[in-house]
Amino acid sequence: MIRLFASICVLLLTAACMATGPVRGTDAQIAALAAELEALSPTVDPTEAHRAAALAFATTERLAVAYQINDPPLIHNAKVNAGLRPRGLCYHWAEDLQAALDAAGFETLGTERAIANAENAVLIDHSTTVIVARGAPMESGVVVDPWRFGGRLFWSPVTEDRRYDWKERETILRAIGRVRYVQRTEGSLAPL
Repeated sequence: MIRLFASICVLLLTAACMATGPVRGTDAQIAALAAELEALSPTVDPTEAHRAAALAFATTERLAVAYQINDPPLIHNAKVNAGLRPRGLCYHWAEDLQAALDAAGFETLGTERAIANAENAVLIDHSTTVIVARGAPMESGVVVDPWRFGGRLFWSPVTEDRRYDWKERETILRAIGRVRYVQRTEGSLAPL
């Protein structure tokens, strides 16, 4: 019975942390994300939605190479924390992906940062970028999360992400006294 339980735990942990490393988004994936972004609001320019989707996939692939992703996310985190990899924690991905999206100068789309589990003493917190219609609240946007599957972009409407209960990052970090994490981190690919 213990062997069966241990085998199931190993299988679940392995499946949840599978690494894929750099993955280029397909035309179909880019089109699906673009459609999701365009559906955010009638004010979203379809051309911008497509550019943002293509940029999210291209940036994810570029960052996976820069971060030297070749392990499942939690193992890569351990390597970053031990100084064996330059970057690749979830907030690094979120910060650098947000910087790339913001640098594109979209007029009908914007970005927000979100965090989950920050107020939970048991679970590890997780940060991500959210693409929103310009001026819309974070909760109405689409999560773009390259960390979750180790360099393979995950996206979902914020309210439909079954794995995380996303909150506006800066508000939560200020509320729990971790305001220093709101700032740009050392080694960030984000422009000053």
